Amino acid sequence: MERTQMHRQLANMRKSLFDQGYLDEQFIQLEELQDDANPNFVEEVVTLFYRDSARLIQSIDQALDKSTLDFTKLDGYMHQFKGSCSSIGAKKVKSECTQFKEYCKAGNGEGCKKTFQQVKKEYATLKKKLEAYFQFARQVGPVETACRPK
Repeated sequence: MERTQMHRQLANMRKSLFDQGYLDEQFIQLEELQDDANPNFVEEVVTLFYRDSARLIQSIDQALDKSTLDFTKLDGYMHQFKGSCSSIGAKKVKSECTQFKEYCKAGNGEGCKKTFQQVKKEYATLKKKLEAYFQFARQVGPVETACRPK
């Protein structure tokens, strides 16, 4: 596959992440911080997000397994997780986090548990899509000029 065609395919992969609602404007802002001195900045930030969020997901899982749910603690964990999602522009995951927090406020344990399954599903889907995107981006190599999508 020629280089120009690969760049176009990469751009289409990226565009689909936005079109499908997986990413938002914050991801673009991260990309704008990437330069020749830090060519893998976005991938490194996303990798840190996944490493840190794995710990939070485990904490939420453990808190949801308790016989008596501590909604304040659950809300605190989810607040941290939602903030992490916001920092990379994980739009769908962040939306599910908001729903989880609403169930915490309402003291609805079943709602929390059901929504947390959805949080984990959206998280796993995004992780898979971003891993494929970054892997292909490494194969393609740097783009000569970065441009902001319309």
